[in-house]
Amino acid sequence: RGYHALRVPANPEVGVRLVSLDDAKELVPPIYERTRLRTPGMHARSPDWWETRILDDPPDRREDGAAKNVAIADLDGVPSAYALYRVVSKWEGAANAGHVRILESMGDDGAELGLWSFLLGLDWVGTFRANHLPIDHPLLHALVYPRRALLRLYDTLFLRLVDVGAALTARSYASEEPLVLELEDAFLPENSGRWRIADGGAERTDDDADLALDVNEAGSLYLGGFTASELVRAGLVRELREGAAQRADRLFATSRKPWCPEIF
Repeated sequence: RGYHALRVPANPEVGVRLVSLDDAKELVPPIYERTRLRTPGMHARSPDWWETRILDDPPDRREDGAAKNVAIADLDGVPSAYALYRVVSKWEGAANAGHVRILESMGDDGAELGLWSFLLGLDWVGTFRANHLPIDHPLLHALVYPRRALLRLYDTLFLRLVDVGAALTARSYASEEPLVLELEDAFLPENSGRWRIADGGAERTDDDADLALDVNEAGSLYLGGFTASELVRAGLVRELREGAAQRADRLFATSRKPWCPEIF
């Protein structure tokens, strides 16, 4: 049990309660929506998506018959984090081979780790298996023994900019420094050419380019998951003006790494 401990004591202002799937339909979506608005890559969910995919629990989709549970963490009396999970009970001889499968978990700062303290304190299980955590999840820093965690990295979202001008204009930017991109798009040549990002928008330009890249790398930059400097070092982006990669790093920076908890 000590291997599951967190370095920071649980916030006494956080209370955790179990709710039914029906009650979760009112409590969980607002928490998800707040997380979505500050996390690049997350999808909006329709009521039907919640009803038939996330907060349903047909017996034929249960892992070893384990029902889906919903835990809500309240911070100062406000629902602020949630977890969907199953407790799978198994024994191999006299050894406990059970595990907790965390299907989805997210929430506001201050409440999320309180919820994880509850989850990691569940009894009669040997391991905890979490699906689809973001690579910058605070749990990786909060564990007393992070080396006991077995991590598997995989991609969940492939992004392709179809309308480059609209996409660059729709995005917000962390810097006001202008940047000119020389973009190549063999499949949609109408996207090719030079794009100037400035004043919170993007437009075509004849100005000299700062960076040259393919539309594939534009997708990597767009969500902030990879920096221009990383892509330059990988030979995937060409820096045409000294210092342009660092300028792009600042421009496309996000406070959170991209994350998509969906399988679609």
